[in-house]
Amino acid sequence: MDLGMIGLGRMGAGMALRLRRGGHRVVGYDPDVDAAAAVAVEGIETVESLDALVAALAPPRALWLMVPAGAAVESTLEVLQPLLAPGDTVIEGGNSHYADSQRRAAWLAEHDIGWLDVGTSGGIRGIDAGYSMTIGGEAAPVERLQPLFATLAPSQGRGWGRVGPAGAGHYAKMVHNGIEYGLMQAFAEGFAILHHKEEFGFDLAALADIWRQGSVIRSWLLDLSAESLRGNPSLAGIAPQVADSGEGRWTVAEAIALDVPAPVITHALIARLRSRDDDAFADRLLASLRGAFGGHGVPERGETDP
Repeated sequence: MDLGMIGLGRMGAGMALRLRRGGHRVVGYDPDVDAAAAVAVEGIETVESLDALVAALAPPRALWLMVPAGAAVESTLEVLQPLLAPGDTVIEGGNSHYADSQRRAAWLAEHDIGWLDVGTSGGIRGIDAGYSMTIGGEAAPVERLQPLFATLAPSQGRGWGRVGPAGAGHYAKMVHNGIEYGLMQAFAEGFAILHHKEEFGFDLAALADIWRQGSVIRSWLLDLSAESLRGNPSLAGIAPQVADSGEGRWTVAEAIALDVPAPVITHALIARLRSRDDDAFADRLLASLRGAFGGHGVPERGETDP
């Protein structure tokens, strides 16, 4: 099949290359000329504008957006929509909020342009291992574009599927990422406990390698934990600050709106926020209160409260 790939960063480039290896023709566009040049070296056709991208594809076209959620998706669609024809399909594979995907699907439907929101997981290793994809949108374009999804997936019949109407694909990916927050937090806390039990002198990388084989907690995240600890056992040079890209917040907000208790995901999100609090005002107030009601010493900056 023919596909236009908009956004040739780490994920977009990897997906374009996997599709090309699978026998599909991919035409790529990225406003970053260096990103476009990098995939051109690998044999991917590239163009210098969205107009040229649309012109390079025969209708009915399929154009896949792999650009940052939010303003970048919005501005790209505003330029792209007038260039498209009825019967074309836009696929959005980033981490957009599901309500934005519902709105965009309705807007494009007014112009008889199809929409698929695809929650895509696989990271930078998906080029070789394949990508997991939850697809939201009408069934017809999913069926028409099935060869693309089958090529991107870990295997043709596994790891992808249509999960509901427009918005459902990104909603499922949102919850997927919320679950990921909880899993990552559990691994981080567990290995922190092991690290602080100096009496046993655990080799954390070796321990992780043992668990990777046959253990009930074996997973790709455990594989990555073992890899990280093997290469840098003390995690030297890594700041203890963890960013979040929004999906965890959205998952917690949905849990509250639906009256669904989600303490693990919520705690994992709060832990990430806490990691970025350089001022730690709340902790300083706690120390002050402890001193005020109990007469305990209030530590100065750099000291440890006995």
